[in-house]
Amino acid sequence: MTALLGLIFARDRPADLGLAPCGDDGAPAPAGNPFAISVKALITASGSLTFWVLAFTFFVCGVSSLGLMPHFVTLCGDFGIGPIVSTSLLDLIGTIGSGWLSDRYDNRWLLAWYYYGLRGLALIWLSYSGFSMVGLSLFAVFYGLDFIARGPPSVRLTAKALGREQAPVVFGWIFAAHQLGAGVMAFAAGASRDVLASYLPAFLAAGLLCLPSTPIASHRAGSPRPDAAGPPRQPCLLQPPTRRAAPPSPPPSTSDATRRAP
Repeated sequence: MTALLGLIFARDRPADLGLAPCGDDGAPAPAGNPFAISVKALITASGSLTFWVLAFTFFVCGVSSLGLMPHFVTLCGDFGIGPIVSTSLLDLIGTIGSGWLSDRYDNRWLLAWYYYGLRGLALIWLSYSGFSMVGLSLFAVFYGLDFIARGPPSVRLTAKALGREQAPVVFGWIFAAHQLGAGVMAFAAGASRDVLASYLPAFLAAGLLCLPSTPIASHRAGSPRPDAAGPPRQPCLLQPPTRRAAPPSPPPSTSDATRRAP
């Protein structure tokens, strides 16, 4: 039934309903070879300190999230906690709440103090919590609130610093640093378990790595490029996008007005 309703009522593009894309400022979409566009965006972004700040903090994000999560259930199992309980400790609405906050508050401070600061403290706390019910509940609250929630503020900071036209492609390169960090920590956490018979050193190291990311992310991330601000964005969530207005008709010429005169 849901699939049938989607086929009948859902549309792929705003243009199918005569609407402008949300946030469209009339800039032409990049055209050409996708690989060349991607490499050119990387070369341009590499000259920006904001790019490297976001890439480093996303590396730390990968280290402290997806790099640890494959081992989290096994870690809890070492302390006698079943898989159903351990998987319920991760939050599923963090990204939605992060988008709401990103539209209303300074993205630099959200990214630095709220996301990286809380995540680092939560991981450090987990290492000393004893895996009691109270300790795990506190970990779930502070770690779960920002789990996979860095996307919205990071995208907005990228667009603010490097321009909306390049932001999607540049953010793809930034996210590559996230995957690199996740791969490094996934290996390191497994090695910690094999060598030290515990995952906790890896979780503690990830928490400590989050803490220096807090002042780094707040220092320069989001410094706008002079030509990156652009016109104000359409308030997508507060009111529906407006339909494209028809171009005004040209005024009648003097000869037309003369012919119409009695």
